[in-house]
Amino acid sequence: MVVMIERDITGPIAWRGAELGPDPGRIRIEADALAELDALAAELADNPLPLAALRPGDFDLPRLSALMARVARELEEGRGFVILDRLPMERLAPDTARAIYWLLGSMIARPVAQKWDGTMIYDVHDTGRPPGNGVRPDQTNAEQNFHTDNSYNNCSPAYVGLLCVRTARSGGVSHIVSFAAAHNELRRRHGNLLPRLYQPFHFDRQREHAPGDVMTTWHAMFEDHAGRLRARLSRFQVVNGYKLAGAELDADGAAAMAVLEDVMNAPGMGVDFHFKPGEMQFLDNRRIGHRRTGFEDWPEADRKRLLVRLWLRNEGRPFYNG
Repeated sequence: MVVMIERDITGPIAWRGAELGPDPGRIRIEADALAELDALAAELADNPLPLAALRPGDFDLPRLSALMARVARELEEGRGFVILDRLPMERLAPDTARAIYWLLGSMIARPVAQKWDGTMIYDVHDTGRPPGNGVRPDQTNAEQNFHTDNSYNNCSPAYVGLLCVRTARSGGVSHIVSFAAAHNELRRRHGNLLPRLYQPFHFDRQREHAPGDVMTTWHAMFEDHAGRLRARLSRFQVVNGYKLAGAELDADGAAAMAVLEDVMNAPGMGVDFHFKPGEMQFLDNRRIGHRRTGFEDWPEADRKRLLVRLWLRNEGRPFYNG
């Protein structure tokens, strides 16, 4: 028997983009917190440490702590996304900006490994390779589908952070959508297919595992977690997962994925963001889907699009597999 949410999901998390006001989710770093941030930058410059050794509790940061508590509440109890505006990149050394971003993210939840090799902070940029098994879409400039990060892992991150360092020459627009709102729409329009999303699919693990380990995982896309909808989604990883497993995706599974994609991309469902340097996007990775458009980059290496990502999770251990 499939256990699923059989009611409309209500509350702030069930937002539709068309119903939100202008510039939704934006929280500005006010002058007093910026002054504290500048003092933190000076302290970090005088006392260098590896990122993984930096802990918020080792610094006196009352204003930034209050700010990030507000961000965390919005992620947990509000709409599930925040644009934090912004780090003053023009006066921060690159390593200092990363360190401050690490500390701010750590106030939401614990940073965890983003690759099987233990990589804790991750550069999102185009490597020039086509997406495929072992090449994550975030290492290309290709258009993305809506997804959740690390959908194929047993212990996916609770929250995702992205710091914009540089923007592309054109494109690379960020889109987000509420899975709760999409779920409500699926119940109304495609109730016969919704149960299939609560049943497992094969996911490609992207070679992020020990040598010789199984190359796919088996997970449902939707889960009723104590009455709260949780999602793990990646059409790209599911298509590859079935190929690697030597299996054929069933007709209901393919149809359910297609109608979910249609609903999420419908006009008025999502919200678009054009990142600016220094802005930070934080998302609830289990309740908000995200994607970006394809982009054309600058020819100069020092101008190419660069985002810095954090995965945040308090459950389990900080290992990639939790």
